[in-house]
Amino acid sequence: MGTALSTFLSAFLKLGFCAILFNEVRGMVLAVPVLYGIYEAGGTLMAIWIGICSLAGIALSVIVPLIAAKKLQKYAEAKLKPAEAAAAA
Repeated sequence: MGTALSTFLSAFLKLGFCAILFNEVRGMVLAVPVLYGIYEAGGTLMAIWIGICSLAGIALSVIVPLIAAKKLQKYAEAKLKPAEAAAAA
């Protein structure tokens, strides 16, 4: 049972890594129009403020999944180690 769970979590984390990679690319693609909009607006304070808020939202949508993936991996490792130790004994 522990081996099947380990295999499933390994495949799930690899799939998650691919999703995070695509999320990073999506974040960069979304940042370009924001920066271009600031440039087109002439760099006014309002355009810069809106740009900062937009970029912060994009950054959060990229960073939060990274943090969640790390926490999930630590949780999975903590759950699997006692099961492996019990199986070995």
